Amino acid sequence: MPTPLDTEAAARIGRHGSIGFDEIVDLALYDPVHGFYSSGVGQAGRRADFLTSPEVGPLFGAVIARALDLWWNQLGRPDPFTVVEAAAGSGMLARSILMAEPKCSSALTYVLVERSAALREQHREYLPILDGSLAFPPQDDESAGSQAEAAGRGPRCVSLPDLPAMAIVGVVLANELLDNLPFRVLERGPSGWLEVRAGIDPTSSIMNATLVEIVVPAIDSDAVQADRLVPDATVGARIPLQHEAAAWVASALDIIDQGRLVIIDYASPTEDLAMRPVGEWLRTYRNNQRGDSPLKALGTQDITCEVDATQLGSVRRPTVISSQAAFLTMHGMSDLVDQGRQIWNERAHLGDLLALRARSRIGESEALLDPAGLGGFTVFEWIK
Repeated sequence: MPTPLDTEAAARIGRHGSIGFDEIVDLALYDPVHGFYSSGVGQAGRRADFLTSPEVGPLFGAVIARALDLWWNQLGRPDPFTVVEAAAGSGMLARSILMAEPKCSSALTYVLVERSAALREQHREYLPILDGSLAFPPQDDESAGSQAEAAGRGPRCVSLPDLPAMAIVGVVLANELLDNLPFRVLERGPSGWLEVRAGIDPTSSIMNATLVEIVVPAIDSDAVQADRLVPDATVGARIPLQHEAAAWVASALDIIDQGRLVIIDYASPTEDLAMRPVGEWLRTYRNNQRGDSPLKALGTQDITCEVDATQLGSVRRPTVISSQAAFLTMHGMSDLVDQGRQIWNERAHLGDLLALRARSRIGESEALLDPAGLGGFTVFEWIK
């Protein structure tokens, strides 16, 4: 049975011809009514569609809180110290960070950026969300002082659909955002690069359409970029072209006056992606399991593409690149786990919530540091 978005995609193809994977991903994930994320259908968590580091437990947020304190000190303890979390989802990471009570809290303006209105509504259920005019008082307005006073000391939390339109001193953080941004798919053909697009199976109708892959010659600019990225690609090799991810990185860097951009995602250089089967780096998920073809059941499953590290580096070379395991270790995960183990040893006989949370840190750390899983993710840092 076709989903509403299957029918919409087929209608677009019927009107205009084949459509690219970037349009398929944008429709499937972000359609205002039926999109996997926009509708609120897509959820992270142990009983949901996929598991990200913040959903493993509060330990990830506690480590990020320690990193924020370090970066705040390195910047000279600015007030306000603005942290922008892109793709904030339901706000789980923000809640874990604030629960850890970082030392920068009194100066902290925490901005949750989430495209989905349904998920932004969840921010208000768990966090003290302020009106943006209070958290970001106009600098040239006579009322700026009174607005800032009304906002009070930090942490000040704001929920927005897009990156703030102002320069910040602080951090822009994106955990597993770029893998969900629309991308094109190119395939090396015998005579040059082809674009893989979505068409309609000629044996089906628009009202009961089956979407299928078709290939057409890639536009010149995409072919030139692909040749530059993988000049020796073999016939049949496929790569993603992640124009939107690169544009997002450029936009995030533009709003940072002083501070850093931190991106955490699963990533590989273009050459590695070209040598691997497309199903290894282009994946779908539903109910914490691998889903169906990305051209099926649009809006009911996550579509994710491994981030191309080479293409990100072409925007601006990252200052630091590390694995998530190395990043978390550097920012004190071992200390937090040791503290948890000590609390458990002291309170195990009580079996209270504090003891159980302390014990859970050990299991959380194992998942977060697993080199074959979340620990193998890449952390990109750009420092300005």
